[in-house]
This record gives sequence, structure tokens and C-alpha cells, in this order.
Amino acid sequence: MALRRRAPAAHLQRRFRDGLMHRVQIAPLLRSYTGGLAEDSVPGHTLGEILAGLEARYSGIRFRVIDEQDRIRPHIWLFVAGRLARDLSQPLAPGDEVQIVAALSGG
Repeated sequence: MALRRRAPAAHLQRRFRDGLMHRVQIAPLLRSYTGGLAEDSVPGHTLGEILAGLEARYSGIRFRVIDEQDRIRPHIWLFVAGRLARDLSQPLAPGDEVQIVAALSGG
């Protein structure tokens, strides 16, 4: 199945030209916001910019990952280049992959 991608918002197009694209894998729990996409490419220098880029494309997704105090929600795990990240100011190296993982709970 081919991935369907939306065109970037105008304010993000400059970052595409800068080559700061990052592959983002999206947790199944959040795919209702992406129209079913499991991954997308998003520009950004920090983890926070990646989430802002996702929000620009998929309205409402950021609030499911970040709380009202701009902290990563406890049941969401963000990995940058395979390492757990808990800070939105985490810098990204060119080509770093980001994974958004949602923990399941219940009984």
C-alpha cells in the first residue's frame, strides 16, 4: 500500500529545502489522526518542531502526545534514533528517525 502524504504547510516548506527531514513512525493509537498512515517525513531541528510539523498536517495529534504544560504524556514514549527522549528540546541530527509509541494499559 502506497503512503498518502499531504503537502507541507507553507511555513514548513523552507525546512524541506534545508534537508532536515526525519522519518516519523506513528503509533497505531494515533493513526486515526493521520488517515491511517503509519509513517511520514517531517522537517525539524528538535523533537518539539517534529511534533509541530505533525500538528500542521494532522490537526489534533500533538495534544494526544503533549499535555497542557508542554510535557510528553506519561503513556507516550518518543524515541530518537532508537533512544528514549523525554524532552521536547531534544536536538535532532540529520536523518534521525523518530518513533512515537503509545503504551497500552487496562486489565
